[in-house]
Amino acid sequence: MDRLLAGTIPPGGGCDLKTLAAEAGVTRTGFYPKGERPGPYQHLAEEFERRVKEARATGKVTDPKVSQIERLKAQVAELKERLTERDADLAELTAFKTLAISRLAAQRQEIEQLREQAAAVDNVRHLPAARPGSAPFGSCS
Repeated sequence: MDRLLAGTIPPGGGCDLKTLAAEAGVTRTGFYPKGERPGPYQHLAEEFERRVKEARATGKVTDPKVSQIERLKAQVAELKERLTERDADLAELTAFKTLAISRLAAQRQEIEQLREQAAAVDNVRHLPAARPGSAPFGSCS
């Protein structure tokens, strides 16, 4: 009983009466009453159940399976949270990519329009040549 409560549980067993009976080498039916008379080991079963309830009430997990299940549930919850965050990041990056591509397309179109305007001969004006010996307007010389 003490080994099971300490967490030393054989493979395939648990912290229950079935494993206690197997470890003690007695039949499981000995833990239960038979008609009007108590089972030969019923007092041990009641003590075992009481000690298991006390251990669980204090937060001590006596069954490694239970602790493994709790650990795995916590891990699953953490992974689900990480997946949710990843999906949110992915949606944000997809929106950013779409915006960046549309901006690049608009800039390319603007550049092409400016090149067409520059290529048109009638839009280009020639500036008068600078007079030799005269300083530019507003110079300090």
